[in-house]
Amino acid sequence: MPLGFYLIMAAQFFSSLADNALLVAAISLLMQMQTPEWMTPLLKFFFTVSYVLFAAFVGAFADSMAKGKVMFLTNLVKIVGCLIIFFHEWFAVPGVPGYLVVLIAYSIVGLGAAAYSPAKYGILTELLPHQRLVIANGWIEGLTVASIILGTLLGGVLVSKAVSSILLEFDVPGINTGIDTPPEAAIAVIVVFYAIAAVFNLYIPDTGVDHRAPSRNPFYLVREFAHCVKLLWRDKLGQISLATTTLFWGAGATLQFIVLKWAEVALGYSLSQATVLQGVCAVGIALGAVIAARFVPLQRAVDVVPVGIAMGLIVIAMNLATTVSVAIPLMILIGALAGFFVVPMNALLQHRGHILMGAGHSIAVQNFNENLSILVMLSVYALLMWLNFSIYAVVVIFGLFVSSTMLLVRRAHLHNLRKGTIPVIPTEAH
Repeated sequence: MPLGFYLIMAAQFFSSLADNALLVAAISLLMQMQTPEWMTPLLKFFFTVSYVLFAAFVGAFADSMAKGKVMFLTNLVKIVGCLIIFFHEWFAVPGVPGYLVVLIAYSIVGLGAAAYSPAKYGILTELLPHQRLVIANGWIEGLTVASIILGTLLGGVLVSKAVSSILLEFDVPGINTGIDTPPEAAIAVIVVFYAIAAVFNLYIPDTGVDHRAPSRNPFYLVREFAHCVKLLWRDKLGQISLATTTLFWGAGATLQFIVLKWAEVALGYSLSQATVLQGVCAVGIALGAVIAARFVPLQRAVDVVPVGIAMGLIVIAMNLATTVSVAIPLMILIGALAGFFVVPMNALLQHRGHILMGAGHSIAVQNFNENLSILVMLSVYALLMWLNFSIYAVVVIFGLFVSSTMLLVRRAHLHNLRKGTIPVIPTEAH
């Protein structure tokens, strides 16, 4: 792999590490404010809404200049949102709850992430031949999952009493740091990791691809984006991979909160302890991603769909786990199945999108669908929590939904195969 690929990986690692640590710190901050339980998933909701609202524009933005520069600028937006969360009391308006400032600030971080993503994935198709996309995605997803593991654990450690007490004792002579609570101490550290990611962004090379904004007319961009959405959904391989990744990311975001609540109820875990289980699940995703990158070529990507069906059924087994010794292997297995089937699907989607409409636009379409799924599934989860559903019932509903949806996707693909409408994926570079 060229040096630029490793710089992309380093930038992605530190930015994603900060994203995941910030989520835990923000959850801790909401808990400190004593907000109701159903409000916790709203953090992810506010983070994700930018992916949907600005989907028509971020792809064009990513294609308008060198993607390393796009990644740098959007990482700065994340830093701004992070700092607003840190200084949330300064932005509080009389009559407006403090948690609303936190949610809005977190949505700014989400805006940076929404604009960052098309550049992060789109540059892979500019830098590498399509035969190496599965391997590259395996590395990127594996490293991203590693950052999820470490970021989640980092967030949990930073808000824990043992570590936060040390951070709160840190003082700069003659300067009031404004760090008075464990979440604020955690956020102050997280900003440093965003800064490190920004430095790596500066050294990502220009791939030599001609970059220019297709138009500055927002109505044109919306119309063009709508055309790209239809184009990818009508493509017989694009629709299968898009449906699969859409479900995966919606389910993954929801499972993140389900695990936190389930660990509290079934195992009696605190927030810091529950983040360890999230990390364990992410270890499984990393293992599955690496195995898929090694053994599943792009031409056989769709063959992994049955793994998604199995994953949904195995999630239900969470209700049988009452000890850590059972929970940990189960989390690893669920994660491994998820990682194994999403990496080939993601690579296939990038390949079809790059052919049909260009890198930045295709990733924006992907983000729109995937994050719309996250908004819907998180809203349903928040509603179930508001209605006081048992977490055990939520786990069953979640698992059955994932399996049944993946079964429908597989049936659609088999139907396309019988009709002979599946595009051919070349085995040689073109």
